[in-house]
Amino acid sequence: MTLLRPIRAVLSVIWDAIDHMSRDDGFVIASHVALSSLLALFPFLIFIAALTGFLGMENMADRIAALLFDAWPERVAGPIAREIRVVLTEPRGDALTFGIVVALWFASNGVEALRVALNRAYRAHESRSYIRLRLQAIGLILVGTFILMAFAVLIVLAPLVWKAALAYAPIVEQFTAQLNLSRYLIATLLTGGGLIAVHALLPAGRRRIGEILPGVVVTLGLWLVSGAAFGAYLASFANYVSTYAGLAGAMTALVFLYLVSICFIFGGELNAAIMRARKSPRANG
Repeated sequence: MTLLRPIRAVLSVIWDAIDHMSRDDGFVIASHVALSSLLALFPFLIFIAALTGFLGMENMADRIAALLFDAWPERVAGPIAREIRVVLTEPRGDALTFGIVVALWFASNGVEALRVALNRAYRAHESRSYIRLRLQAIGLILVGTFILMAFAVLIVLAPLVWKAALAYAPIVEQFTAQLNLSRYLIATLLTGGGLIAVHALLPAGRRRIGEILPGVVVTLGLWLVSGAAFGAYLASFANYVSTYAGLAGAMTALVFLYLVSICFIFGGELNAAIMRARKSPRANG
């Protein structure tokens, strides 16, 4: 009985999260988040291309795009990455002008979609002004851009620094595997940090880090599982080309982003379910 009680408590919280997600139209909102994310992807990368070009960081946007798609299943990322490479390699003379400002504005729509999903999950009533929310979304995109740029620079410089270190101290070659592992660890920490920031800043109201972490950890785990499962499904069974013809690449990416969005929304619903369980009289008794 001692072991059954915590298991029942965990299952009860998970069921509560799924039930509220269904009642909050979470599966419908996930499609909105997925479509908004896909529509925001190109403007976001166009903005990065313009900014990095303005700063004299040639080819940095292409590296950042590769970094973003590194966690996607290969058959999902491939077609979209090819189209993005075409966009990013076109010469642009409108750096940081009206066209890029518009791109940044449309990219912020993806952030607003995440806000809608989390406000639903946390049952939060939005009272902040539209201008404040939009400026916050744009600010988050700018911060995220500079973080991605910094991480991309580290990825480029790390092998060069390591190669120089090996030339002077060959004994450190045995730590090469640990270095590669640390890069994936840093990527995971950056993703987790981004999720924490999104849960803390986007929805109305305030939540402590301890109230956010469970959903973030579960979201990261579900992303890994769903990405691997969807990649295996595409490799073994799916044939989107016969169904969607020229739109196969976009539709595959959209389905993948829908799965990612469901995991994201479930993380918010799980946090809300845990908070409800802690406040219930049975939990306090």
